[in-house]
Amino acid sequence: MTIALYYWPTPNGWKTTICLEEMGLDYTVNLIIIGAGDQFAPDFLKIAPNNRMPAIVDLDGPDGAPISIFESGAILQYLARKTGHFGGPSERDRIAVDQWLTWQMGGLGPMAGQAHHFLKYAPHMDPPQDIPYAKDRYRAETSRLYGVLDRQLASHEFVAGDFYSIADMSIWGRASLWEGQQQTLDDKLHLARWLDTVTARPAVERGRAVAAQMRGDYKGDKAAQDRLFKRD
Repeated sequence: MTIALYYWPTPNGWKTTICLEEMGLDYTVNLIIIGAGDQFAPDFLKIAPNNRMPAIVDLDGPDGAPISIFESGAILQYLARKTGHFGGPSERDRIAVDQWLTWQMGGLGPMAGQAHHFLKYAPHMDPPQDIPYAKDRYRAETSRLYGVLDRQLASHEFVAGDFYSIADMSIWGRASLWEGQQQTLDDKLHLARWLDTVTARPAVERGRAVAAQMRGDYKGDKAAQDRLFKRD
């Protein structure tokens, strides 16, 4: 049965569209226009109480009953269990997948996201927030995390091992935007190789393309900035 996806074309949103495409699952897209504040709508908060997308509603949930799920990592883990695909072929592999998925959720995602914010968005806010300490801190921490990832990929084809998994799907979105985080791949050749490999997957291309024409950076849009960055 069709999965209802609540989505906007950001790295977090891409995780879910890529996963759904890789698994060949039927889904419908409900756009959550974050610059317009759709993430605060009461009906959406019933599904995603943290007012963040993505979220899904699976009408064919556990025991055949509908279920709603928020948080991208939880969605990926659920879909991997539901389908039996991309969660790792053995228990040891599944542990490795969970480790790197958690690493993305607690490390690379927030740190690279903050790097994007302070390097690309904050200097263009009204009033401008050009904060050298924040820029240096998040740029450096993101670089450290990419070093961790590069060393892992030196001895593994994919992030959790020699198999493609939801960990790769989770990490790819942020990592694909490394230039906007003011990073370099010149000293991270294994990461560069992995990015090329994952980017070339047809399902990744399809997932990245969902509503891609609506993606914007909100520079100069004070009302959108207020909704994105200042509201509880």
